[in-house]
Amino acid sequence: MRYWLFKSEPHKWSFDHQKKAGDKGQEWDGVRNYQARNFMREMAVGDRGFFYHSNEGKAVVGIVEVIATAHPDSTADDPKWECVDLKAVMDVPRPVTLDEIKAEPALKDMVLVNNSRLSVQPVGDAEFAKVCEMGNLDPKTAMKG
Repeated sequence: MRYWLFKSEPHKWSFDHQKKAGDKGQEWDGVRNYQARNFMREMAVGDRGFFYHSNEGKAVVGIVEVIATAHPDSTADDPKWECVDLKAVMDVPRPVTLDEIKAEPALKDMVLVNNSRLSVQPVGDAEFAKVCEMGNLDPKTAMKG
């Protein structure tokens, strides 16, 4: 299993919206960046990720799971754009802000710290566990697939 981070502006698609989508989940559509798209192509069903509110809040607020591998994005006119489907798994009890992540020495190499504009990005196992701990979430619970 691999771990990821998915960024969304909460006024467009928030973690509350994701939770309301239920077990059927939702396409992670609208990504028009080749690197982010390529990361989605690497994902497998069962991979987990952080749901990150960008612009407003700038914090990890939830855990999501990949429920469908990369497929054509239904919002794109060009078939080169693909997306995965995600479902909400759990809230992060205490949102972990970007400032907190940047201040944590163990997370200095995290993609979010070094390329905060990328909307879909990998997260290392130790990074995933550390952010969970910072959010008062048991990493073992969050990391189960």
